[in-house]
Amino acid sequence: MRTAFLYVYVFLMLALGTTSFMAYRSHKKIGKSVSLLNFALIPPVLGNFIVTSSTSYLWAFVGYYIYFIGMNGVLFSLIRFTERYCKNDSSQKHIAPRIMYVLFVLDSIQLALNTYFGHAFSVEGITVERMPYFRVVPYIGLTLHRLLDYSSLAGVILIFVLTSYRMPRVYKASYVTMLCTMAAAGLWQGVYIFLRIPVDRSMIGLAIFGLLVFFFALYYYPFRLLDRMLTGLTSEISEAVFVFDPNGNCIWINKIGRLLINDDSTSLENVKDELFDMFGDIMSGSDKENFIRTTGEGENERFFSIEKNTLRDDRSKLLGTAYRVYDYTQEHLAVKKQMYAATHDALTGLYTKEHLFATINERLIRDTDTSYLIAFVDIKNFKIVNDIFGKEFGDKALCIVADKIKENARGKFIYGRIAGDTFGVCLPKQDLDIEKTEAELARFAVKDGSLEYGLLVHIGIYEVKDVDMEVSVMFDRAHLSLSRIKDNYKTHIAIYDDEIRNDVMWRQRISTQLNEAIRTKQIRPYLQPIVDRDGKIVGAEALARWIHPENGFMSPASFIPVFEDNGMIVEVDRHMWRCACETLVSWRDKLPDMFISVNISPKDFYFTDVVSEINGIVNEYGVEPSKLRIEITETVMMTDIDEKMRILEEFRRLGFIVEMDDFGSGYSSLNMLKDMPVDVLKIDMKFLEKSKDDEKAQKIVKNIINLSEDLGIASLTEGVETEDQYGALSRMGCELFQGYYFAKPMAVDDFEAMAAR
Repeated sequence: MRTAFLYVYVFLMLALGTTSFMAYRSHKKIGKSVSLLNFALIPPVLGNFIVTSSTSYLWAFVGYYIYFIGMNGVLFSLIRFTERYCKNDSSQKHIAPRIMYVLFVLDSIQLALNTYFGHAFSVEGITVERMPYFRVVPYIGLTLHRLLDYSSLAGVILIFVLTSYRMPRVYKASYVTMLCTMAAAGLWQGVYIFLRIPVDRSMIGLAIFGLLVFFFALYYYPFRLLDRMLTGLTSEISEAVFVFDPNGNCIWINKIGRLLINDDSTSLENVKDELFDMFGDIMSGSDKENFIRTTGEGENERFFSIEKNTLRDDRSKLLGTAYRVYDYTQEHLAVKKQMYAATHDALTGLYTKEHLFATINERLIRDTDTSYLIAFVDIKNFKIVNDIFGKEFGDKALCIVADKIKENARGKFIYGRIAGDTFGVCLPKQDLDIEKTEAELARFAVKDGSLEYGLLVHIGIYEVKDVDMEVSVMFDRAHLSLSRIKDNYKTHIAIYDDEIRNDVMWRQRISTQLNEAIRTKQIRPYLQPIVDRDGKIVGAEALARWIHPENGFMSPASFIPVFEDNGMIVEVDRHMWRCACETLVSWRDKLPDMFISVNISPKDFYFTDVVSEINGIVNEYGVEPSKLRIEITETVMMTDIDEKMRILEEFRRLGFIVEMDDFGSGYSSLNMLKDMPVDVLKIDMKFLEKSKDDEKAQKIVKNIINLSEDLGIASLTEGVETEDQYGALSRMGCELFQGYYFAKPMAVDDFEAMAAR
């Protein structure tokens, strides 16, 4: 029994909370009072829940406190509700609420003081049907509390009795129902008090009273009154209404109906024929039916909704038929406009991405006899267009591209705008003319008055072979094919094939294997010697190599670019830094003067705090910072120059030696060299490659070496492959050398053996 009551209490609290919230949101004036009443009913229900579920004296005591003080809140809110609900005008006052409010506050205080004086009530444990319960033992304070609450309830009941007597019959139902429920709940609680039942079941009745108040105060309407009112208001509604007798004769029509059939006469004889001329036969059929009809054409087209309702008596005899005709032309046009806006891009008028994908999917499923292609159209230099010419010209360019797509589309083409500067097209394979399209794209330009700009447009093509594939995946594959074009400005169209697919699968496969490869040291450092002018090995550069358990020795070109693209190069670099420190620790006795250069990729600066990371690893292994040289590429310094300068200065402050790799491969090195905090320049050997003027190339290298020497920066030339290059660079004053002439990158053991000779 206890469990059942607990479930009931929980349900009632949830119901009261919900109706309180709904009443609070109501636009009716009485809504706030209803909300307060239902909210106030929750604490006494909660108190009874605690008392009923309690197995300890303390919790039962707390539950009774919540219950008794909560009842003051209930009576307070009930008086407030009654004052507003049971008065005819604002000047009439049924009760003196302010006095009662003060009494409720004083009563709540005296109940609260029971903790100190024990004058109101105590709690005693009893056993009912072998179940422990806690029953209240009343004293003078609780008796006064009950007198206050019952006298207040009696006053409210009296107000409801007088109001019910005064109200017209159509309104009596709501007042009488609430009155009876309120009185029943009061009597029910009286039984609980006098019989001293351990579970106050009267709270169920009180909660039901709150729910009835919510319904009758906010949602109940006297339907007989409404019926009379609506009869008088029918002629004023915005719909055309026609009423016919059982013989099909029109017996009533409202003003809107007259306007609809353009008939301002008082006669009703021609109404049936005029409706037939407009809408056809709407008289026959079932008793209740809905019709959709259109009239006129083009701009004069109108849309009507017709509702037929037949009235029959108790013996199913026909009493009459009413037709409600609503002109929903404006709504139809508005919905049509909204539908267009939802499925078409506002700027270009092409399909939106979502509608494009859905339409293509339907077409591919329905038309299985046609071979289709998916084309991803990408404006490669669109950001430049916006930056140089402004957004207005950029929007014009997008519209011109969209118009070009429409112009070339025919038959079964489906096209739309995927994102800002990308478009999508689905077309039959037989309609693709690559040569013609390439020729058009080669000279494609945007003109707007005196402005003209050549747009670089690339198109990736994917041939649909599996109609069950997601359309978004098809476009992804078409987009992937553009990676084949890269910087080839003579090619504008690329077709997805197995080679691209295999490349994507390869990228995915090695990306998922990276963590395991690092953990098992499949990826390990290979060291390429760095020598001085005497040919003595003084250090090495650590280069990542992957000894794959299935693929064997993997060229760095097969995995480094992949990880640079997806950002996982950070994990590789972090692993190489740690491996380099492990190697330096092992060299303390056998190769104490050797250093190792490690690379910092551009993405390391964005995804990790490189200074803290590397310095932490060096401190962990106890390696001297100068033994672990930091190597950056010149391209790293092309962005966020001030921040990069700060980072390099921090490295040098901590004792690291900073090297700049690929010096000369970019365009800003000489400009920044005077301020750049580096210790070593690694000169790109491209200066010494065979050219039209080999003498000039050598002069450039010689002056770079001299300039670095004047600036106190050591020079290191990488990519040395011949003895002649080595000799020439030595005579120019270069200090350090690296390249295949000395040795290729090798395993750590092989390097140690070579360095020990």
